[in-house]
Amino acid sequence: MKRSIALFLLLLTLTISLAGCGPTNEAEASTSDGAVSTSLENKGSDTMVNLALYWAERYQNSHPDVRISVTGGGSGTGITALISNTVDIANASRAIKDEEMELAHENGVEPVEQVVARDAIAVIVNPQNPIQQLTLQQVSDLYTRKITNWKELGGEDRPVVLLSRETNSGTHVYFLESVIRLGSKEDKTIFSAETLLLPSSEGIIAEVRDNPNAIGYDGLGYITPEVKVIALSVEEGAEYVMPTVETVNDNRYPVARDLYMYTNGEPEGFIKTYIEWILSSEGQEIVEELGFVPVNQE
Repeated sequence: MKRSIALFLLLLTLTISLAGCGPTNEAEASTSDGAVSTSLENKGSDTMVNLALYWAERYQNSHPDVRISVTGGGSGTGITALISNTVDIANASRAIKDEEMELAHENGVEPVEQVVARDAIAVIVNPQNPIQQLTLQQVSDLYTRKITNWKELGGEDRPVVLLSRETNSGTHVYFLESVIRLGSKEDKTIFSAETLLLPSSEGIIAEVRDNPNAIGYDGLGYITPEVKVIALSVEEGAEYVMPTVETVNDNRYPVARDLYMYTNGEPEGFIKTYIEWILSSEGQEIVEELGFVPVNQE
């Protein structure tokens, strides 16, 4: 706990010291002792923010001449910053949209995508809820209010309370497209207007923990023992699968996704070196340590 607090304070100080800066593009600055340092601005996905902070802290430990600023705000925020050319790397828990790509091109920016980790979206309920498993159709029906009481699914006579991330969240967009719309590009279904939108993954966990009627969803790396994870099935009669590193890697868990870093053009110089380190065994060990799924695994 002491180490986590110290790490948070160190990275918070680092972020504040660099806040407001435009894209550094390997900007060099002199430190107090006259040494040359390299700085980088990294912004975006709240799902990835803890992972990005740990990457930055670990990399800076072995590269004391490097300064990496990491901030969240959501995937949309990071991609918008990339489009406006005010960030070096944008983190995103969803792929960039066609309209965002067009806007970037209009602004002279060429987004280039790197898959740096994988993640599962876990559907969670309060531990008091007896429900153990759901189909994707049932989850969709819950979030569109076709099912409004847990007794309709074999649970207790309790009203269902719906929780979601806010609309600028890549996790929100992914869940909408893959679960609520069941992957159909023609489907224009949206979250029920009664869905409570929360600004953070931690907020989802806290609300589900405290509310026996709630259902929410969160990235695998944020799940704690305080909530119950539901096994999911693509359809009635198919296998119900829990989200784990193994079930994501063997493609059995139905709600898994890639996590991205976007740069303006092919990464070069220090930015390239940093992303290569993230994709190395050392960088991917951190991915697994934080509960996400490494890429480039045998």
